[in-house]
Amino acid sequence: MFLPSAGTFASISREFAWTIPDHFNIGRVVSDDWAARVPDQVCLEHFNPAGPHLQMTYGMLAARSSAFAHALSALGISRGDRVALLLPQCFETAIAHVAIYKMGAIAVPLALLFGQEALEYRLSNAEVFAVITNGFGLERLKAIRSRLPLLRHIISVDGADADALGFDEVIEGHPTEFDVVDTKADDPALMIYTSGTTGAPKGALHGHRVLAGHIPGVQIMHASLPQPGDRLWTPSDWAWAGGLLNVLLPGLMLGVPVVSSPAQKFDPDMAFRIMAELKVRNAFIPPTALRLLRAIDRPRERYDLSLRSIGSAGEALGRETLEWTEAAFGVRPNEFYGQTECNIVVSSAVHLGISKPGLIGRAVPGHRVAVIDDQGNVLGPGQTGQIAVLRPDPVMFLSYWKNPEATAKKFVGDWMMTGDLGRQDEDGYIEFFGRDDDVITSAGYRIGPAEIEDCLLGHPAVRLVAVIGKPDTMRTEIVKAFIVLNDGYSGGDALAQEISDWVKHRLSMHEYPREVAFVDELPLTTTGKVIRRLLRDQEVARQAG
Repeated sequence: MFLPSAGTFASISREFAWTIPDHFNIGRVVSDDWAARVPDQVCLEHFNPAGPHLQMTYGMLAARSSAFAHALSALGISRGDRVALLLPQCFETAIAHVAIYKMGAIAVPLALLFGQEALEYRLSNAEVFAVITNGFGLERLKAIRSRLPLLRHIISVDGADADALGFDEVIEGHPTEFDVVDTKADDPALMIYTSGTTGAPKGALHGHRVLAGHIPGVQIMHASLPQPGDRLWTPSDWAWAGGLLNVLLPGLMLGVPVVSSPAQKFDPDMAFRIMAELKVRNAFIPPTALRLLRAIDRPRERYDLSLRSIGSAGEALGRETLEWTEAAFGVRPNEFYGQTECNIVVSSAVHLGISKPGLIGRAVPGHRVAVIDDQGNVLGPGQTGQIAVLRPDPVMFLSYWKNPEATAKKFVGDWMMTGDLGRQDEDGYIEFFGRDDDVITSAGYRIGPAEIEDCLLGHPAVRLVAVIGKPDTMRTEIVKAFIVLNDGYSGGDALAQEISDWVKHRLSMHEYPREVAFVDELPLTTTGKVIRRLLRDQEVARQAG
């Protein structure tokens, strides 16, 4: 499951073969196996804004997770039961994940940003038996607990009260060794809900093999991770596949310390502080966060940064953001691609010469990715179709939770359809256009929003942008841009015209926004992706009204 340590991208792809054992348990490989060899090796570091920063070793992680596994068992949780984690990045989150995997239960990570309705839907749909949370999450759970008859226990890392057991209290007195359940690689381990960019969120159920399946992509993205001194961090919530499966669990499995940071609204200054003070060498930073970091001038002059690799995914990175990142950090980012259902299957690899601006990279060794038509036929270079991944693939989900119809619709033959449009060039690089339902049809042209958004980010007034197709009786749709402005700019007709002209003169006469709206914020998923569907629905409702 590990990539060869040297070679070209072509030779590594030829030589690599999956060697995942039939019996595989995430909890064992990320804690107990390491604790048996190097119990005093640091595996987790937590950023404390007031200092000092905190550390946890593999020996501590193995012992605490074993005690917590015993505690959950004593509460009646058993193999196959769903246990939700409604927590920020913290040591307790890692401990809880490892404990759940060790006992053969199924972890259901949930974001603290979720409102009551979103939480109720997921907890009810997943038939969750227990929730591990903090004081903030507990207050939200209190309002909906009466509507969750299967929820037996709430455990709070902030201590016990009338509605919750205390995390430390339930662990106390339990043995620090646990007989890890002998799970098979295909046994369920983890259920992550899709971000809901299209329709109701679905629980993507993954087997224990999903971690092994991520390792080649993480190693490619981070230039042959692990290297001496490597240290991983992401601002992304560990409740999302990007935070959990791109950073936390692979870092623990590969012996690379993982940095956590307090829950917060994304703060560019704080992000740079974290990277500087904890000597982060390897960062996963989604495109939206990279764009927000642009608010800091000359970061390398202000912060003592140690980065050697940056990965970015979740939406199109774009040439403008890529070039700014390279100039600001001195590191060319590796754009990569995947979904909750099948993650890190395409990536750039700057250290191996695999990088083209505007393209997301090539298929990661071990994965077969193609652009296909609706009948499952592989399309040739330059032809636009849907990005798809061939099964079997260890990183691919087992199914949607209790939704066989949606699972079946996800496939055409053995190709898993991503719902994302793209095309492949003659060298195997894939260009990502956006979700099929995000593509704009205007006067006979099919227009991808990502290219327009990337162009608009080059305008000095634009901080964030989302582009949609607004229904139009003459052209079917027209391009409309929603823009969050940088400080020092104010919206108005003159600026809107200037922004439209910016695209008209740089892209083409048919792609420029015919309407520009200045907004204070954009609707984002908890993973940082723009929910263009909500903007489209808003326009449709406005026209109907």
